[in-house]
Amino acid sequence: MKTPETSAIMTDKGMERKRRLVTNYQYILASILVLGMAMIFTAQDAAANTEDDSAVTIETIYHVYYGNERIGVVDDKNLVYEYKDDLLNELQEKYNDLDLTIARKLSVIPERVFDDKAFNQETMDLLAEKLEVQASTFELKAGETVIGHISSKEGVDKLIRELKLQYVNEEELKAFEAKVEADEERQLEAGESEIVDIRLSEELKWAPAQAFPDDVLSAEQALKMIQQGTLEEELYTVQEGDVLGEIAANFDLDVEELLSLNPEITGDTLLQIGDELHVTVLRPLINVIVEKAVTEEETIPYQTETEEDSEMWKGSTEVTQEGKEGKKLVEYAVTYENGQTVDQETVSEEVITEPVTKVVVKGTKTSSSRGTGQLAWPAVGGYISSYQGTRWGRFHKGIDIARPSNHNILAADNGTVKSAGWENGYGNTIRINHNNGMETVYAHLESLDVSAGETVSQGQTIGQMGSTGNSTGIHLHFEVYQDGQLMDPMDYLNR
Repeated sequence: MKTPETSAIMTDKGMERKRRLVTNYQYILASILVLGMAMIFTAQDAAANTEDDSAVTIETIYHVYYGNERIGVVDDKNLVYEYKDDLLNELQEKYNDLDLTIARKLSVIPERVFDDKAFNQETMDLLAEKLEVQASTFELKAGETVIGHISSKEGVDKLIRELKLQYVNEEELKAFEAKVEADEERQLEAGESEIVDIRLSEELKWAPAQAFPDDVLSAEQALKMIQQGTLEEELYTVQEGDVLGEIAANFDLDVEELLSLNPEITGDTLLQIGDELHVTVLRPLINVIVEKAVTEEETIPYQTETEEDSEMWKGSTEVTQEGKEGKKLVEYAVTYENGQTVDQETVSEEVITEPVTKVVVKGTKTSSSRGTGQLAWPAVGGYISSYQGTRWGRFHKGIDIARPSNHNILAADNGTVKSAGWENGYGNTIRINHNNGMETVYAHLESLDVSAGETVSQGQTIGQMGSTGNSTGIHLHFEVYQDGQLMDPMDYLNR
């Protein structure tokens, strides 16, 4: 049975139990709330971590080096390789006979990084500026002097051949090459020649080398450089008639350049024969030396022998045997340098025909310069075309002789030539003093064979008939004087 006290006690216990239930519920609820919040924050952290992991990735970049020089960074190595290939292909089309390569090693080095920091445009611009292309060539030297670069060994061979062909023709060069290959000699005929040797004055050296394509020479360009050579100074000795302008022009200088080389003279300096002037001349880097065997048929001059004949008048000559030149075959060894003869030696001579000596007989017979008084006919044949006497209203002083067998004019008698020359009206005239009071005159001659002071013999040729002076045709006008008086020639001639 419940008493009031018992009921009160029961009520207090129920209330206590109720309070404990509420407390436990609150604890559970708080725990649930905390756990929920923890789950929410954990989910957020997980989401945040997931977002961070997707943003931080590893990339590959490429460091570009040209030789030892760093150019930059790209994110695609093909940019570099494609540019290199395009550049080589473009230049290969322009220089299709050259083997082209990049001048220095082109390196592309990869690197894995978290942060992609590539500079494609800047790197490629700098690469385009730096990248150089070179060709595989041969460096040419004349001795120790560098000529330039040539593309191939075939180009070197072509250059050497072109050098030789400047001074021998294609046919001569081929004949020489065939002779060297056959290693045989042949006998040359008259007028023939053959090359014995062709060589260069300086050794032409070549060795593999790299060069920029624009610097590579063709065989023709290399040939021109060799021929142009270098300018060298030398002394020129002034010759008779030389003037500054002509000297300068002969050495491809102008007067100002010549004066600058010779500061001791001016434009007004009077040059003296033997003066020495400094001039410049082009010296080829290489001289082409050609040796030839040359065979020529040459004449052998004949000798002249003179014999004396006491039966012939002095001053008279007669050829009793005509001279005739002989013939010989001469072989020469001739050396040429750049086409100019610098040496010639006789190797052998073979006489083909001996010369024939010319024999001349000279008269030694002398005569008195005094005439005989009996005149001989002064021409070789002919007739008297006009006698002495009045003719055309004037007095004709002598006789005219025309139409002879030949034109020899002969001394009418022994004597001394008084004069031989031109006289007015008479033309070429000879006057002979016969040293006996008589004088004869021979006019209108074409030519004179004697001169004043000579002693002549009767019948000796003294000139040739002509038509000089006042003459209407070829004839001899002949006059005779005795003691200064004009005489009729017909009174003295044996006609």
